[in-house]
Amino acid sequence: MNWQTITFDWNQARAFLVTAEEGSLSAAARALGLTQPTLGRQVAGLEEELGVTLFERVGRSLSLTQPGLELLDHFRTMGEAASRISLAASGKSQAIEGQVSITATNMMATYNLPSILERLRDIAPGIEIEIIASNDVRDLTRREADIAIRHVRPEQPDLIARLVSEMTAQLYASKDYLDRFGRPEKPEDLSGAQFIGFGQSDRLLPVFNGLGLSLTTRNFKLTTASGTVILALVRQGLGISIVTDDLAEVNPDLELVLPQLDPIPVPVWLVTHRELHTSRRIRLVFDLLAEALGS
Repeated sequence: MNWQTITFDWNQARAFLVTAEEGSLSAAARALGLTQPTLGRQVAGLEEELGVTLFERVGRSLSLTQPGLELLDHFRTMGEAASRISLAASGKSQAIEGQVSITATNMMATYNLPSILERLRDIAPGIEIEIIASNDVRDLTRREADIAIRHVRPEQPDLIARLVSEMTAQLYASKDYLDRFGRPEKPEDLSGAQFIGFGQSDRLLPVFNGLGLSLTTRNFKLTTASGTVILALVRQGLGISIVTDDLAEVNPDLELVLPQLDPIPVPVWLVTHRELHTSRRIRLVFDLLAEALGS
């Protein structure tokens, strides 16, 4: 076999197959537990690697092109083979048992972990997961958790850290709030706006003002250390805050504020202790998290 002729990866193939079966990017994204932009990039990547157009848009749905129809059966065969491999591996991994603790921000624990842990239950039902939903940085060197999902790279030499994805965040508000306040056209228009702060507002001011705003503590009538509470307050129409783009996409009642501003990079680091990385159950959970969060 000429391995160099295979230039696409399985994620791209799976994205095409599920989109063809479900009939739309949004339905396929829900089926795979991915965001629609992520799935769209995978399908586009496959089209680029193969040099063909696989779908054409018809109204609000997608229709397979002739090349897409011709390739569909081949990808179905790949999907069936992948399912057989997963089932075989699942049978072997059922002997992996024990507890694994995962610490993550309450936002990540609420919106990202459930679908991943559903997959883990199918693969290794003997593993027991403890979720520590906290914005505090847990000390893995003291075994406060086995695996951490962080937005800052740790500096301790005994920890293994893998950058699994780079999210972005921007300013969002509810449509109701912007209907009342007005839709700003330039950063100066936000000088009188209400903002929702994360933690202590004085520490956040450099972040907001680094975007070109001119805010003071008077703009922050509400602050919280909880990401899920921030999202709820923004959706309620109580002010503007920084929200990751993937969350904004699944909350259509939110509206981007000043889209001309540069997005804020939000790295996602997966961290574990060097010794724990040799544990089969922790390695399995770590690798599954890395695959899912990196999709």
